[in-house]
Amino acid sequence: MAESSAGRAFIGSFTTAGGKGVTVAAVDPVTGALTPVGSTDVLPDPSFLALSPDSAVLYAVGESEHGTAAAFDVTGDTPVPLGPPVPVEGAAPTHLALAAGHLVTANYTSGSVSTLPVRPDGRLGPAAYVLKHHGSGPNPKRQSGPHAHQVLPDPSGRWLLSVDLGTDTVDVCVLDPATGALSPHGRTALRPGTGPRHLAFHPDGRHAYVLNELEPTLVVCRWDASQGVLEPLGETRVIHDGVTTETFPSEVVVARDGRFLWVAGRGHDSIATLALDPDGERAVLVATVDCGGRWPRHLTLDPSGRRLYAANERSGDVSWFDLYEESGIPRLAGSLPAPAASCVVFG
Repeated sequence: MAESSAGRAFIGSFTTAGGKGVTVAAVDPVTGALTPVGSTDVLPDPSFLALSPDSAVLYAVGESEHGTAAAFDVTGDTPVPLGPPVPVEGAAPTHLALAAGHLVTANYTSGSVSTLPVRPDGRLGPAAYVLKHHGSGPNPKRQSGPHAHQVLPDPSGRWLLSVDLGTDTVDVCVLDPATGALSPHGRTALRPGTGPRHLAFHPDGRHAYVLNELEPTLVVCRWDASQGVLEPLGETRVIHDGVTTETFPSEVVVARDGRFLWVAGRGHDSIATLALDPDGERAVLVATVDCGGRWPRHLTLDPSGRRLYAANERSGDVSWFDLYEESGIPRLAGSLPAPAASCVVFG
């Protein structure tokens, strides 16, 4: 069985659905088992989390109509708020990332991206800038307007990418570290109606994989960090042909060595393993396994890269999997009850 180097995990969950908010859990270094040690529910619906580089401060978005973000001191067992939640000036933030001295949030309902300065003590300042997306897609129920679903810096640190489900695009912009202002640089259009949700980079920094939510497919892309250009190369299904269960993919994770990637699929309630070719430009579906629960909203690797964790929102648990080294296929190793689980990160 694979050993893990992880020491602690942080679980986000929907408080309005019975979740505990932000939970701190100890991680067994041999089995990967999670043991809760403390939690706080002071921030409603902390659906996504991000850690400071030194793992001392945890940031969370409050996914509500009047969206907020909050910072927590997590040097102890129970998260301690570093000041009150700060409005992001956007609705239903679903994702966040740290970049150029700022916390950046993707605001789903308002279709915007916000920047909040991070002060030297880790506290958040008021929103410095809000960049509104524009456009729509062909799905009238899900794409009547923009829906920013993820925001993240590229590996070079020069660019900020936001994935928009409502407009079928990935937007590239530049973040000014002095002011927090976001300057649009370019936009990559994907196939209409696919509803891109999340993106993950290959460890080579030259390729990226965009996971669609409205169709169970993955877009393989080439990334040019010198120009800030994302170029789609092709699409691959993340469930096998013949599967009739309606599936809404949620998260994509790339192996540390770039040989595999994994996709969580809600509805089908599975984790798909895809093999990547040596140059990272082709993905092939290898297998799907049960996610260990229902409605896997998030998927992540532990710091060792040898174990995978799934936050299963509707069954209310976090499952963990050992990864077969040769095939990359996950094998269920355990589970922790976690009502309305939405996200897991490691420190």
